[in-house]
Amino acid sequence: MTTIFDFNARSLDGKPVDLKTYRGKVLLIVNTASNCGFTPQYKGLEQVYEQFRDKGVEVLGFPCNQFGAQEPGTADEIGAFCEKNYGVTFPLFEKIDVNGANAHPLFKHLKSEARGVMGTEAIKWNFTKFLVRKDGTVYKRYAPQTEPKELMRDIEKLLAE
Repeated sequence: MTTIFDFNARSLDGKPVDLKTYRGKVLLIVNTASNCGFTPQYKGLEQVYEQFRDKGVEVLGFPCNQFGAQEPGTADEIGAFCEKNYGVTFPLFEKIDVNGANAHPLFKHLKSEARGVMGTEAIKWNFTKFLVRKDGTVYKRYAPQTEPKELMRDIEKLLAE
């Protein structure tokens, strides 16, 4: 069975990251953008991270420029923006595609495991969220308009598993 621990990604500074390093943690994986109407959710994502990281939760942000070209910046610009404007300390990764032929393999897996509205696989917009169990299996997909604080109950449930 494939889990998210079978994938690798590159950190925002270009270093390879084996997602096995997150084994045993509940993960909140989000495609992000700096110039989106949902960009203020960075603050909520950081609050989730601060509240739960010591309990075994990681928030992983994956910048994406596929929706309205709302993430045009370089890795340095993205990192500086997130830190300056939202105090982001959770891990950010290299800018990726989440849909189409060049979609990152991790997101291909997430989309196939947790489909969206009406069974669609495609991600519709920035700040689509995926909650992943400690064993690396995908628990649920959340729409962009779902605020991070609305995931608290599900995060606590997965921590208790």
